Amino acid sequence: MDGVLIDAKDWHYKALNKALVLFGYEINRYEHLTCYDGLPTKNKLKRLSLEKGLPEQLHSFINEMKQQYTVSMIQNYCRPYFKHEYALSRLKAEGYRLAVGSNSIQMTVKMMMDYAKLTSYFDFMLSNQDVAKAKPDPEIYLKAMAKLRLEAEECLIVEDNENGIQAALAAGGHLLTVKDVDEVNYDNIKRRILEIENSSAANPGSVKKQYR
Repeated sequence: MDGVLIDAKDWHYKALNKALVLFGYEINRYEHLTCYDGLPTKNKLKRLSLEKGLPEQLHSFINEMKQQYTVSMIQNYCRPYFKHEYALSRLKAEGYRLAVGSNSIQMTVKMMMDYAKLTSYFDFMLSNQDVAKAKPDPEIYLKAMAKLRLEAEECLIVEDNENGIQAALAAGGHLLTVKDVDEVNYDNIKRRILEIENSSAANPGSVKKQYR
């Protein structure tokens, strides 16, 4: 979701830092891009305790404050994006099954999808609260595949950061890597699907079923 359907990576970064600086801690931009991007807030806080000595007794309060700041940013900045509404509506009309697998909490996932007017396009949405291990562990994608009743080779996963990419590859799905939300459009998604289908046609034993 974040960085794929919603341009919210900076919202999470700024919201967490807004809570952290009150206690004299901060994640700089380089650390965010190389280590923290895509991780659940709880995992970020655990890492900060290990690397920067953040007291563990502050985790719950900082996490609560971060979520409140994030909600405020969603309300102020999250809006429908035509490229995404168009892409998902066409894919759904063509019979593709669609799901969200996010390292964000349930409330954030639902709120962002509702504000972006995308909820109706998805069969379901999974958050970090629906799994025991968040990305880069593949559990969220394996659970999504099971709920979709699809094999890994029948699934295309769209990801933008290293933790998500690791999870997608470990789950065995096909991957479309994007740099930002603008690259998540109908043409790019269909192009990748056709590449996969052409490859499977050339190697009939590599894919058991079609993608619909």
